[in-house]
Amino acid sequence: MEGWRYPEPMVLVDLETTGANPLRDRVTEIGLIEIDADGLRRWSTLVDPGVPIPEFIQRLTGIDDAMVAGAPRFAEVADEVAQRLRGRLFVAHNARFDYGFLKNEFKRLGLPFHATVLCTVKLSRRLYPQHFKHNLDSLVERHGLSVEGERHRALTDAELLWQFLGAATRDHPTAEVEAAIAELTRQPALPPGLDPAALDDLPELPGAYVFRGEDATPLYVGRNANLRKGVLAHFGARAKSLPWLAAIRGLEWHEAPGDLGARLLELRLLKNLAPLHNARGKPARELCAWQLIEHDGLLVPERVDVARLDFTRTERDRVFGPFRSRRDANKLLDKLAEPFRLCRRVLGLEPAPKSGQPGCADCGGRCKGVCVGRESAAQHNARLLSALARSAFAPWPFPGPIGLPEGPEWASRLHVIDRWVYFGTVADPAELPALLQTPRPAFDIDFYQLLHQELRQRGEQVVVLATSTSTSTSKS
Repeated sequence: MEGWRYPEPMVLVDLETTGANPLRDRVTEIGLIEIDADGLRRWSTLVDPGVPIPEFIQRLTGIDDAMVAGAPRFAEVADEVAQRLRGRLFVAHNARFDYGFLKNEFKRLGLPFHATVLCTVKLSRRLYPQHFKHNLDSLVERHGLSVEGERHRALTDAELLWQFLGAATRDHPTAEVEAAIAELTRQPALPPGLDPAALDDLPELPGAYVFRGEDATPLYVGRNANLRKGVLAHFGARAKSLPWLAAIRGLEWHEAPGDLGARLLELRLLKNLAPLHNARGKPARELCAWQLIEHDGLLVPERVDVARLDFTRTERDRVFGPFRSRRDANKLLDKLAEPFRLCRRVLGLEPAPKSGQPGCADCGGRCKGVCVGRESAAQHNARLLSALARSAFAPWPFPGPIGLPEGPEWASRLHVIDRWVYFGTVADPAELPALLQTPRPAFDIDFYQLLHQELRQRGEQVVVLATSTSTSTSKS
């Protein structure tokens, strides 16, 4: 390993922190290994985070409040850290974690920070695709790395990265390792009006994002299970087919606890912002449903305004839909009439009879004759219910609002839903009363379809919220 040096100066970085959130948590230890033509230099320091270190972090790292009590604050070492990082390839394991923490520590001091980043997790995946695990413990075991010090201490873990690079250059030709590094650190061709620093903090987490143009005009809304990957994908091979990318001036993103949260965010942003370059679905200007009303024993579809429905009774009240417009509602009946041999007059697709015309236009043909008494109302009703079954408006199956939990235990969120309406997402149950007391959002067909699908997949594995919102219970 001593004979190999990457053509560019690099610095191997590892941090210990008070938690996983770079916006909220703080650095407790920094370990750096600088590598360049002059050789290799190691540097580390404890950092007083200014906040208590959680007990489980103390157990993981061995760093407690007493150890950092006399250490410098980050502001006191910022200049030296910046000097050691400047002009070097930033190398770390799960690099966005370390890079995000340092960038936010510098940002709190009003100092800019930008570097080209290499993630050794990605490098390991690229060079050793036959292996499933690429965390640091797996690399230690797989490559026989020597742990000289305590694991989960900054300089010890940075040293393990140096050993991993050595193992990689022993297992692969130098040119192959350098080509993999060059590929993983290649910078995308960004629009001229977009500051490259805008991409620095992009997390590799689920969420939704917005590209904005001049005067913050919304250009495009997207979502991805990996925000960084989703945003950068726009500037790859597909860039030539998207001429509006040149108009991008800004980027914002919103993290989500998982795929459902990302979809909910995307829908809300699409409806609130109406971006210029998203494919436009049909607007729901005449949101309606069919309700079957009995007249002299015969079930007849009557159009109803969705806003008037009791969502807990749609199944009992024989409601079908919803539809974005009256035209869509009529198209469904028109589509079902022939294969189910339904009377178009009963369905309201044909005007009332003129004098001397007893039956509908298809009476005796595609219509079995319910309009002239040739078949019973019960027979026609049975076929109509069968035809509409797949379009039934799902009833709200809970006594009140529910929460759909999503995300890991340490960062779980609760998506709050009531009668097919999405109220919002909370991280703390104490936020529920205020959220449920906000003005009720209007029913939206796209949210309904998404949430209905989600509940069908989950069954009753949701959190049923008490009507007082003071307590909740799990229902499974």
